[in-house]
Amino acid sequence: MDVSIVIPLLNEEESLVELYGWIERVMGEHSLSYEVIFIDDGSTDSSWSIIENLAQNNESVKAVRFRTNYGKSAALYCGFERAEGDVVITMDADLQDSPDEIPALYKMITEEGYDMVSGWKRRRHDPKAKTLPSKLFNATCRAASGIKLHDFNCGLKAYRRKVVKSIEVYGEMHRYIPILAKKAGFGRIGEKEVTHYARRYGHSKYGWERLLKGYLDLITVMFVSKYGRSPMYFFGGAGTLMFLVGLVAIVWIVVEKFTLARPLTNQPLFYMSLVAILLGVILFLAGFLGEMINRNAPERNHYYIDQEIKQTRR
Repeated sequence: MDVSIVIPLLNEEESLVELYGWIERVMGEHSLSYEVIFIDDGSTDSSWSIIENLAQNNESVKAVRFRTNYGKSAALYCGFERAEGDVVITMDADLQDSPDEIPALYKMITEEGYDMVSGWKRRRHDPKAKTLPSKLFNATCRAASGIKLHDFNCGLKAYRRKVVKSIEVYGEMHRYIPILAKKAGFGRIGEKEVTHYARRYGHSKYGWERLLKGYLDLITVMFVSKYGRSPMYFFGGAGTLMFLVGLVAIVWIVVEKFTLARPLTNQPLFYMSLVAILLGVILFLAGFLGEMINRNAPERNHYYIDQEIKQTRR
């Protein structure tokens, strides 16, 4: 199969039929075999009923319905698990991403050798309350990761299949898939300017609280990518350094007591040294516990799936 198209959605009943028809037309015009994987992230409208109707008439439709709302990262994770295409495309369900971009993205992966390609919405039809935080967020991501993408958060992306099978997304980690891909050894990351359409139905699910969560997850990504497999290197190293500083200071104070007859407990340095030793022990134990948890943790991504549609193209 050429292409798997993963589409997370939440309450997008107005756009689904039009979106699928658009995808079907584009795939037919370019003779690409494909599957469309809808991930219903706990919709409360008739989105699932519409997906069921699409699946009855189109063998290319697969779908998962979450029992409750888990977020976009959870939806992508489950979509990536089920993707069978050589190239995996992700796009939003609100008709702001254009399926006409898919053939060019497909060629950038299969012919130009990219591991992943991220869309860039140079001209956006979103309110300032969404675009300004996005610019700040993207600038921070570029500085922190060294990956020169204009729009980390663009929902329209293309991946070589082995990329999505090699990474794990959760929380708000979908924003940092380029960083996760790079850390997993997939360094050929490209960018393509794509058309962005104004939302015609429903309303945006983006809010300021997602920006805060995004920054917290950025810290997590950068830390986990460097120390996730060996947390002892960070916590143990910091703890050992703190412990040694406190120990040296205590020895210095004890020497001063016997040589200069200075009292121990009247010096602020004495209490600072005790605090440093205590923090050193705590950090070292944190690293040790992190190692134990890392080696014995069960799978992080576990979601309650209410219904699933499984089909294969003939």
